[in-house]
Amino acid sequence: MAAILSNLRSTMILSVILAILMYALYYAVSGDGYSGGAVVMAFLRWTHVVSGVMWIGLLWYFNFVQIPNMAKIPDEQKPAIGKVIAPAALFWFRWGAAATLLTGLLVAGHRGYLMQTLSLGAMESFTNAQHVFLGVGMWLGIIMAFNVWAIIWPNQKIALGLIDAPAEAKPAAARKAMLFSRTNTLLSLPMLVAMAGAQTLFG
Repeated sequence: MAAILSNLRSTMILSVILAILMYALYYAVSGDGYSGGAVVMAFLRWTHVVSGVMWIGLLWYFNFVQIPNMAKIPDEQKPAIGKVIAPAALFWFRWGAAATLLTGLLVAGHRGYLMQTLSLGAMESFTNAQHVFLGVGMWLGIIMAFNVWAIIWPNQKIALGLIDAPAEAKPAAARKAMLFSRTNTLLSLPMLVAMAGAQTLFG
């Protein structure tokens, strides 16, 4: 077991296998049998949640751990953060955002309410409160994903020296990336209320 846990790839392969076995156990115990639509929906929701955990988890890592503690790190140790840790975290952060957005749209499409939610219920004359609520969450997620790809990541590339830019541009880029990362942190809890609440508050 230690050999598996010592290797991240092996750990994740085993985790996926256990996740599949959980679905198999459900069907074995429930006796419901396999429904193609239900299996697809379960897979889409699972990938949406997994992607969201990666994205929001790293967003909170940046805002609760890395940014507040950078000032405490000795100058000679900071390059390790900027050259190794931050680029790796930003890779999973931005692709987690993209995957969360894509899988969320696929879930809504598979459920048949994509346009209703994107229109914030306008297509139904605002008579379906669940679609309005979920639509607000979807648009917050879309805004947050846009911030990641259009503002945070381009400015982080400048701030971290991943692309050529004048030295004087780096502090401004770092501040802009931080402010939009903080904006996403601000929006994250309302977005999660809408996403979770749409599944629970409307029964």
